[in-house]
Formats: sequence, C-alpha cells, structure tokens
Amino acid sequence: MRHRGEARKVAGKTAEKFGDAAQFFRTWAEKPLQLGSVTPSSRFLSRAIASYVDPRADGPVVEIGPGTGPVTEALVRHGVAESRLVLLEYSPEFCALLRRRFPAATVVQGDGYALTRTLAGELPAKAAAIISGLPLFTKPEALRLDLLRQAFTLMKPDAPFIQFTYAMVSPMPLKDPFFTWRASPRIWRNVPPARVWIYRQPMKN
Repeated sequence: MRHRGEARKVAGKTAEKFGDAAQFFRTWAEKPLQLGSVTPSSRFLSRAIASYVDPRADGPVVEIGPGTGPVTEALVRHGVAESRLVLLEYSPEFCALLRRRFPAATVVQGDGYALTRTLAGELPAKAAAIISGLPLFTKPEALRLDLLRQAFTLMKPDAPFIQFTYAMVSPMPLKDPFFTWRASPRIWRNVPPARVWIYRQPMKN
C-alpha cells in the first residue's frame, strides 16, 4: 500500500508539471513578449536563483513574474517562509494558480514594470530581496534601468535584485552603472541554458 501511495504521489507530481508546462506554453503562444521562455524554469535554475536569497534576512521577499511558481517553490524549500512571499504576476490565470498553490503568500496581479505603483500598500517593510523573471531584453534599456531604480527604493540597503536571463550578457546595461553586480556560472542543465545576475545598491559610507 505504501508503494502504491508513493507511486500515486509521483504520478500526481508528474501530471502537475506537464500541466504547468502546457499552461505556460499556452500563455506564451498568446503573448510571447510577456514570457521569456516557452517552459517554466527548471529545478536547477530555480535552486540557483533561490540560493542568492538569505532566508534569515528580515522583510518580505518579492518575486516578479513567478508564472506557475517553480522559483517560488524553490524559495520555500530554501527556507523562506511562504507568508513572507509577495508574488507579483501579470497573468490572471497564473495568479489564480499561485493563490491555490501558495495560500499563505500575497499574490498581486499587475504590471511588474510599474513596480512601486503596483506594490503600493502591499509591502509591510523594506524587501529583503526582489527576484525578477521578466523578459527584460524585450524592453528598452531605459525601462530596464527604471525597474532597477524602483526596486532599490523598495529594498533594504544591500538587498539583492536577482534576475535570470538566457542571454550571455547582463540584462542591465553595465556602462556607467549605479549598481554593483555579479553573475552566476552558466546553468547548462536548464533548457535553454541560463545565468543569474545579482544587482545591489552600493553601500553608502
């Protein structure tokens, strides 16, 4: 009986992943510029993103564009309490799914590029981290940099803004930056291969 129960659990997880992939692909097919990929982030990429968040840091953790929630799940597994998560998602369908899957999290439907306006009144304190899954290369440089500036106003000093990309170069232009940055090694086990970029405000003396 135990083996049957475990088999059902594995089958259920597999069906859920196929369902997530199908819903993700449908959304991408309808609005390709809204999503950066035709599939959700793999567990390898999701774990890498979550590893840059300190679960002991005080304050909410914001995720922009969580989609079906693979990074959200990795954050919870990494030790971030679900009740600390603020999930900002543009798609109403994904918002409904996220509310079912992460009932203790705060799910906000709205535009991630209008970050300060969309999250007005939603954050109880300065954020400990902001994670972005937005496809930044579909937007002009000025809009990308404005997003980062908005994020810095919502975060604690030295808190990370974490962005993943499938490109080889930084999504945030590195010429005359007003931020510090670092990049992860290439994550080859994700399809397509990806890299995580971490941006911070320089600490004031």
